[in-house]
Amino acid sequence: MSSTMRAFVLTGPREGAVQEVPVPRAVAGEVVVDVERAGVCGTDVEFFTGEMAYLHQGHSAYPMRLGHEWAGTVSAVGEGVDPGWLGRRVMGDTMLGDRTCRRCRRGHQHTCENRQEVGIRGGRPGALAEQLAVPAWSLHALPDAVDAVLGALVEPGGNALRAARAADAGAGDRVLVLGPGTIGLLTAMFLRAAGAEVHLMGVAGGGFARGLGFEHVWTRDTLPDLPFDAVVDATGAADLPALAVDLVEPAGRVVYIGLSGRPSDLDTRELVLKDVTAVGVLSASPGLADTIAAYGSGAVDPRPLVAATVGLDEVGAVLAGEYPGPKVHVDPRR
Repeated sequence: MSSTMRAFVLTGPREGAVQEVPVPRAVAGEVVVDVERAGVCGTDVEFFTGEMAYLHQGHSAYPMRLGHEWAGTVSAVGEGVDPGWLGRRVMGDTMLGDRTCRRCRRGHQHTCENRQEVGIRGGRPGALAEQLAVPAWSLHALPDAVDAVLGALVEPGGNALRAARAADAGAGDRVLVLGPGTIGLLTAMFLRAAGAEVHLMGVAGGGFARGLGFEHVWTRDTLPDLPFDAVVDATGAADLPALAVDLVEPAGRVVYIGLSGRPSDLDTRELVLKDVTAVGVLSASPGLADTIAAYGSGAVDPRPLVAATVGLDEVGAVLAGEYPGPKVHVDPRR
């Protein structure tokens, strides 16, 4: 059995390559997963460019191994782990709280001040590798109906499910989603499944979203003057949080899941005078199980979002933007 494996290692801004690294060990309480699919997301690109805030806040540092959207099969278990996990197909929570602080004990481990984040924060290696080690408690088993492609879309889907639920919209409601990227499109899919009339606004085009069956796709210039019962901001634009409040109906809801590169401008007087409920969404953690169920039942099918599947050797090109989105998957076995 080899003592090394292939992994993509990011060594600095726009610097990274596939390296031979030690295979992970299943220490007490953890498992080793053979990775079958890993998604590349905007957070990974921010680490690649050096813009990710965690790099400047001391939460993350090069060298690092990216990859927090993944699916695979458990190949080893550590001491104290139920051996029934062996051979199970799984995905895992990105957010690994310390499980002892007040936030964790209150069920909010994804906001733990001392948390690690797989492939992101605290030195916890990610899934752009042949194998991955994670705590057994962070695992979610995947049913047969949820293959590796869907499994690696559970993490972004969990974020989107939470955003859609925060919009509190269903039949008879009209919702505008700002930003038809991966999270925006997934949010639109969950909102559609809930019965809402969904509109999307992006900077240009809209052909991809229309190809997914969304008829109401606009740019800022073409957006019709309609009442929106909820608005979801899934962009990184600093001016759109305020636009969301401008566009939403009085007594409506605005949901913020995008993060801008600089502080956004939002006049809270508008929130008060319109009696608007504003919700921020961080992390898929509370939505993972229900996302798996939605994928397994076919209520939401995000497969068309995966534009390409590549091997580890192509990761650098993916991070550099050489592959079209909205989502690119990596198969480390290639």
